[in-house]
Amino acid sequence: MTGRLQDDVALVTGAGDGIGRAIALRYAEEGARVAVAEINGPKGRATVEQIVAAGGKGLLIEADVRRSSEHSRLIDRVLTQWGRLDVACNNAGISGAMVPSGVMTDTQWQEVIDLNLTGVFYGVRAQVNAMLQSGGGAIVNIASILGAAGFETTAAYTAAKHGVVGLTKTVALEYGPQGVRVNAVGPTFTHTSWIDALPADAQKVLVARHPLRRFGKVEEVAALVAFLSSTEAAYITGAYYPIDGGYLAQ
Repeated sequence: MTGRLQDDVALVTGAGDGIGRAIALRYAEEGARVAVAEINGPKGRATVEQIVAAGGKGLLIEADVRRSSEHSRLIDRVLTQWGRLDVACNNAGISGAMVPSGVMTDTQWQEVIDLNLTGVFYGVRAQVNAMLQSGGGAIVNIASILGAAGFETTAAYTAAKHGVVGLTKTVALEYGPQGVRVNAVGPTFTHTSWIDALPADAQKVLVARHPLRRFGKVEEVAALVAFLSSTEAAYITGAYYPIDGGYLAQ
């Protein structure tokens, strides 16, 4: 039985761990050849090694996705290696400093916006143009539940993720007629090393905000991303999909 992305060429940014790694592994499981874009070479290499160990095809491209030129280099490398780009997931991001808006510094604001919003724009721009060369494709941008709600001490992160949702809708309108679908996924607090680093009492408070009374799993996010990247979602574009254990239902 072939996967839903059999022989597709996929690109995942920030795929060295957490949600990004889970997405890259799921893409490979679904039959895609996967380019792993990661600023941390050893982490990215570990993801590629897992892909290859499972029988898939992976390629590590070390890149800083805050830079426009790096996205051009990413696309050039993918096209040189595999000839086209069918699927892309813009996952790279940081939480940034968690401080009240009134004391957030220029640097704290800018470092989050540069990666979480501007970096996604640079990625989408380069990916769209690559996909147009082969008749279309699918892009999934990783937003957050904070793409639809606020959260204290996260002004930069929340603003950036709201921006990702708006960017997603706009690009979907612009390039739908040319066969490029663009959607956003909004994970809740998901079980990653970031969650593990929180004190137990803080984890308990966060879990209580979710009607399902647990954190999300990276594999659950990856499953949704894989669906939206596949032809099973061929009539879905410009949408924002929370995967949040009921968080936004409140």
